[in-house]
Parts: sequence; C-alpha cells; structure tokens
Amino acid sequence: MLRCWRLLYLFLASSFYPSLSLAGPSFENTAIVRTVDLGGSLVHVSTTYAIKALEHDQTVYHIALSNAEKERTSWIQAKIKGQAKPLAITDLGEDDTSASYLMAVTLSKSLSVNATLNLVLESVQTHATRPHPDRVSQAEAQLLKYEADLLILSPYNTLVQRTKFKSSSPNIISYSTPEGVEPFVRDSPVTKSGASVTYGPYHNVQPSANAKFVSKYQQPVSIHYNFEHPVLEVKRLERSAEISHWGANLNIEDKIHLYNAGPTLKGHFSRLEYQSQNFFGRLSPHILSRLILHLPSGVTNTYFYDLNGNVSTSNLRVAPSMPKTSKINQFSVLEMRPRYPLLGGWNYSFTLGFDTPLQDSGSWDATNGRYIVAVPVLTHIPGSVVDEAIVKVIMPEGATDLEFISPFPALSSSVSTQTSYLDTIGRPTVTFTYKDLTDRHTGVIYVSYKVPLTTHLQKPLAVGVAFFSLFMLGFAAKRVDLRLHKK
Repeated sequence: MLRCWRLLYLFLASSFYPSLSLAGPSFENTAIVRTVDLGGSLVHVSTTYAIKALEHDQTVYHIALSNAEKERTSWIQAKIKGQAKPLAITDLGEDDTSASYLMAVTLSKSLSVNATLNLVLESVQTHATRPHPDRVSQAEAQLLKYEADLLILSPYNTLVQRTKFKSSSPNIISYSTPEGVEPFVRDSPVTKSGASVTYGPYHNVQPSANAKFVSKYQQPVSIHYNFEHPVLEVKRLERSAEISHWGANLNIEDKIHLYNAGPTLKGHFSRLEYQSQNFFGRLSPHILSRLILHLPSGVTNTYFYDLNGNVSTSNLRVAPSMPKTSKINQFSVLEMRPRYPLLGGWNYSFTLGFDTPLQDSGSWDATNGRYIVAVPVLTHIPGSVVDEAIVKVIMPEGATDLEFISPFPALSSSVSTQTSYLDTIGRPTVTFTYKDLTDRHTGVIYVSYKVPLTTHLQKPLAVGVAFFSLFMLGFAAKRVDLRLHKK
C-alpha cells in the first residue's frame, strides 16, 4: 500500500515537472566532476554538473542520489557556478523502480536548445566514516575508512565523469580498484597522486538512475586514510536562550554531551605517556586535549563547568561589541581545556554559558510595534556533528503574538510557558528540535513578539507588592499581643 502511494506521488509530481521517464532526452551531462573532502564526523562533497539542454524551455534539472547517500546527507544546496543565490530543490522521494532518490532543481532561467551552464551541488555527509582498526593504543595513529559508490548516478546521458577523494594527509593506506568498468574506461580506472585518489574519467555513461544499470555497473569503493584530528560527535545539545529586556541582554546556556567517536583505547591510559606526548608536541590525533570555540563579540559573564564543578582551565579573548549594521565580522575566541583528555570512546558532559548585549541581536520594529531578536542555533565545535539538538528561546514575561522563523526545517517546534524567578504568569518559550547539525547549520532563529507597556511594569509592581505585603505583615505582627497574662 505504501509503495502505491509513493508511485502516485511520483506520478503527480511528474505533472508539474518534466516526466521522470523522459528526463533523459531533456538534458545531457557534458561532464560531472565530484570532489569529496575526507574528514572525520563530517565529509564535504561538491559535485559540478556541466549540463546542456536538448529541448526548448528547460527549467528543471533532476538529480539522483543513491538511497545510502541520501540517508547520510544532512545538508544540501544547489546553485549556479559563480552565483551566490541558492536554487530551489524539491524532493521527489525514493523511487523503488530506479533504486535512487530523486530531486528536482529549479533553474534561475530557462535554457534553450544547446544552451549550457554549470550546476554546483554541495552537501555535507555525517556518520559516513568509521575507525579502522576500531581499537588502537595511546600512541598509535588514527585510521579511518570511507565508503561510497563508484559512479555518480544521473537520469541523463553523461559524456565524462570523475570523482576525486581528497585527504588532509598524504598518508593514504589503501583504496579500492574497481572491476567490470571496461566499457567506460580508456586509461586507468583509478589513480593516486599525493593526498588525492581519482576514480575516472569514465566516458559515455548512459542514464544510470535505474535498477538495471545499478545492478550491473555500480559498486562500492573505499578509501583507508590517516586522519590527524579527533572525530567528535555531540550526542545531545540543549541550548537555552533567554531574552531579558530589564537586563538588556541575551543569555545563552549550552548543555553539551561530547563524545569522541575515534578508535577506542586498547589497554590502559597512561598519564605519563600523555604528558610526554604533550610536552614534545606529538599528541596522538585521536586524543582531544582542548577546544577552540568562536563566541559572539561583546560576550560577558562567560562560565564553563562540568559535573564536578567549575573548570578554570580556559582562556577567553573577547572581541568588542559590534553594531548590527557593521559589515565587520568579529568573534570572541574561547579556548577550553576539559578536565581530562578525551580519548576514543570517552564522553565529556559540560555546560557553557555567556551573556551578549541585546542591542547586538535585537531590534524594534516601530511600524508594527514588535521586537525582533536573532538567536544563533548553536556554537559549532570544529569538526563535530550534533546528533540531537533542542533549542529553547525564552521570551520576556507577557510577550504576545509570537512569530518565529527557523533558518532550516526543524523536526518539531512547540510553544510552552516557563516560569522563572519573580515571574507571575510565566514566560512564553519556543522549543525547536533538530537532528544531525553540521558547520553549515550555524544560522539564526528569528523571533518576533509584542510586549505591552503594562507588562513592562508588571515585574516591578510585583516586587513592590511583595515588599509592601512583607512590611504590612511585620507591621501587623508588632501589634498583635500573644501573651496569655497581661500586666
């Protein structure tokens, strides 16, 4: 039944887009070049499609991804080479008959016959690598393995395609050699040069987004390489951003559950060996000894503590606060040293908080009588992926007519009420839930609301009434005689 609905969806989609079955004659790929930057938790992929229109007024180009590739892709964007504005991407869903996931990219202008352009598809893959071997000693190197498909799928004919895998280290241990690709190869099917491994060029590849081609020619390839940085995952991030009009600041607190996803430690941890490596500057790449984070400019009251209490091994270099209209991009730098070095398979949970001036992120819309505040989604830990993120934006007490915009789709969003000190009716809170956040998800959430004048006075009036009631209670208590026998 589910497959019937999926096929119905694809049939309806084809009424608005060029028919998937006729996608082949619409365009031709004169060349496809894919570059894969091998990393740890994050793998950045950039694919350039040199396309040529074979029919008049073509405005939609179809892209095919394998189901496995789509599963681990957490961020994707398409744009014309040389232009900054991204193009609209419509998911057409998984097609069981073609064993691929189809997407439609709406071009910025229609193409006439034989017109060409270069379309760039950028994506970020998460959880795409694994340590191999999965257990190493404290002094051994960290080796990772990445697996991908050999051929780039497309519903169109492709004259030539190649895929280049780039490593940050020239120490590539091994790589796969494809077999059965003689119909597409004129020279060697794979070559290695320094820190790069190139598969292709493969010539005259027919439309490959179909089950017949995939079963006959598609095959996995793997790259085994040395990675010189810790493989980090944030298992859970809980961010609380509280907007205070009386304090004129935006308070942000992050509860971070950090995990080192590198190879686990074989044997026991040696503090002496760690100190020796650290002294001579030869610390093993799978050991995390410090973090360098970029915080907003003008931060104050920064704190960092874990389950045992305050952690004083940190250094903060604060950049001066910049007005919103400034084009200068400045940030404060926080160097954090965990209470203990983080090896593969180890966890570290800590809390990081700071205040920023509200004037740097908030504004007043006099026309509509609304406040607008920009709240960052996360403070990115370099090279890490956030498996689960819960972001709470706490508005001032009495805020009404809430409106909010997320920079990218959230798994869920809800509005609730949270009560803090000196509150009477509680503060409206917007909660967002995200999954698999990367360095490309460092956007801001815009919240807009109204706060009546009477609400601004509500807190001082509540404090005044509380003190007045206390004084009246004391005044009355002084005049109550509780003695049993009066003189």
